Amino acid sequence: MIMPPDMVIFDCDGVLVDSEQITDRVMKANFERHGLTIGLDDLSAFFVGGTMQGAMDRAREMGARLPDDWLDEIYPEIFDALRDQVEPIKGAIDVLDALDAAGIPYAIGSNGPHPKMDITLARTGLADRFKGRIVSRTDVAHGKPAPDVYLKAASDAGIAPERCVVIEDSATGAKAGIAAGMYTIGFHEETPIERLDPICDALFADMAELPALLGLK
Repeated sequence: MIMPPDMVIFDCDGVLVDSEQITDRVMKANFERHGLTIGLDDLSAFFVGGTMQGAMDRAREMGARLPDDWLDEIYPEIFDALRDQVEPIKGAIDVLDALDAAGIPYAIGSNGPHPKMDITLARTGLADRFKGRIVSRTDVAHGKPAPDVYLKAASDAGIAPERCVVIEDSATGAKAGIAAGMYTIGFHEETPIERLDPICDALFADMAELPALLGLK
């Protein structure tokens, strides 16, 4: 792909906001209350990049005795923790500044629900920058690894998918970017590189590397 792109579409959790470890700790404690003991590394491997319904189904398969209204239970616990603790990913704001300076639009494509992103983006000061440019799993027919969130973000902006770049930190999300026909760059600061390497077109471990990968330097 010839850089710079016409648009950059970011995953949210773990790419723009440092929310995944907070969420994992809340889920680990909740699962333990419901009879499933699981380490944080295993929890992340099983659930990162997916949906909460998928996490519920997987936890039940592993022995968790989750009530049918578990989603109504877990979301407030996660939201309270994020409201108090979440911070932007180091260097993410600098990347957005560089895109603004180059006149390149950007958006979010996430499996997370809008209420969660309302909290994390507001606390990290990113809400205004993405206003009107946030696509959630709840806005489309299928969540990641289907390409729907990324294709909608590009369509809403009137930009061809092949001229978009996706920034992802999960294998599930990277598969969605590739399925959308978009150049997909994997962020492996926290994610084991072997989960992303077979899927992504390029990789980076520090946000300071991203502007060069996007042809902005």
